[in-house]
Amino acid sequence: MSDAGPGLVLSLDIGTSSTRAALYTSQGRPVPGAESSRPQRVHTTADGGAEMHPEEVVQRAVRCAAEAVERAGSQARRIVGVGVCTYWHSILGVGANGRATTPIYLWSDTRSVAEVEALRQRLDAPAVYARTGCPLHTSYVGPRILWIARTQPESFRRSQRWMSIGEYLFLRLFGEAACSHSMASGTGLFDLGRLRWDPEVLAALPIEEEQLSTPVAHSRASVGLRPEFARVLPNLSDVPWFPPLGDGACSNVGSGAVSRRRVAIMVGTSGAMRVLCPTGGPTPPQGLWAYLLDERRFLLGGALSNGGNFYTWLTRTLRVGQRERLEEALSRMEPDAHGLTVLPFLMGERSPGWRGDARAVIAGLSAHTSPQEIIRAGLESVAYRFALIHERLRDRLDAGPDYRVIATGGALLYSPLWMQIIADVLNRPVVASREKQASGRGAALMALEALGMIRGIQSAPFAFGKVYHPDAARHARYMEALARHTALYRRLLE
Repeated sequence: MSDAGPGLVLSLDIGTSSTRAALYTSQGRPVPGAESSRPQRVHTTADGGAEMHPEEVVQRAVRCAAEAVERAGSQARRIVGVGVCTYWHSILGVGANGRATTPIYLWSDTRSVAEVEALRQRLDAPAVYARTGCPLHTSYVGPRILWIARTQPESFRRSQRWMSIGEYLFLRLFGEAACSHSMASGTGLFDLGRLRWDPEVLAALPIEEEQLSTPVAHSRASVGLRPEFARVLPNLSDVPWFPPLGDGACSNVGSGAVSRRRVAIMVGTSGAMRVLCPTGGPTPPQGLWAYLLDERRFLLGGALSNGGNFYTWLTRTLRVGQRERLEEALSRMEPDAHGLTVLPFLMGERSPGWRGDARAVIAGLSAHTSPQEIIRAGLESVAYRFALIHERLRDRLDAGPDYRVIATGGALLYSPLWMQIIADVLNRPVVASREKQASGRGAALMALEALGMIRGIQSAPFAFGKVYHPDAARHARYMEALARHTALYRRLLE
């Protein structure tokens, strides 16, 4: 590849477990070797807190971008734009000096349960859900702002503005925050139909609309890094940086789940099932959510707070040794042969019941139960939560003969057993995505589309791997177990 070839774009993907930067070609293929990744750590507390340090996240993102550009060598001169995605639903306060006054409070922070109930008493919850696409829940920003005001009054008083980590990144880099419609849609404060902050919800909070960023179209780029960052990122200083998008939306785009015939199922730290809808109204089925990719396209789906983090917790707590040997042992087990019923709510429940106060349950243990059986039951339980989401999405899907479920996310792609379990539970083929970093690639494709370098995200090439076909007998067995799972949920949580 010569220096005079087509333009390249850099993607910057800020997740809860890592930050990644990578260069992509004009067709959305990764440039070999031109990438960087740095781990991130979430600080958790015994009372349900989940926080990150804003300045550490910014500096880590800058270092990743600088390393990816350096590894590109002379090709870095061909960079023509930057696409960014970050995790949804975060919030932090910013003071008069433009610096953070609070930690980043994440979607997994469950300390605002009382505030959720207070908002339900004050607001017409079904009407808010219909307008914003988000139920009243601890995952979203409104209850968290109330919680901060109640428990951190001094930090709240010093906070003149409130924003996501993506907005804060742009505030630090350019001196001006950039809030895309995509990021705004994940707050629970945004009217999806009118593309504006929802006045009724804001009236129930101790903040003013002026303290939030004005949402903008994804095509509205920022150019001209501040001097301290231009010195570190000279190749990126005068190219357009497009406003951060939600990483879940970008994961659909990057993996090829860009129509109603392709539903994406992601298991990383958490889990999600999403379908991208180019037309129609962004009104979610009951128990699910609606978010925006941009001002024209939206996603419907559901999220699980407990995905790969639940698998990791089980293996670490039960001390079962190497993951490869464990996978072999679990694969030899028959479906639901353990007789256990698991509710995998270590970090509360999101879709479809939205019980933020729910906690994990393992029922049916006996002296004969092995650690491996508990883990197998845990993997199956996550698949059952996806089945409940899939059933609610059914009427919004184009489930014809070529319908596929596309598997993404490191926790899922590294477990062939889990992909097979999900195929059997859903009774649908599951195809493994071969896109190494779907979210980052999606941010790159959206940047390429905004730059006019591709006709649209559907025109990009997508790589797929093995297809996991469902087995009718296993599906029937799992449906019996799902009925038991649902009955236990109702007994404890309804």
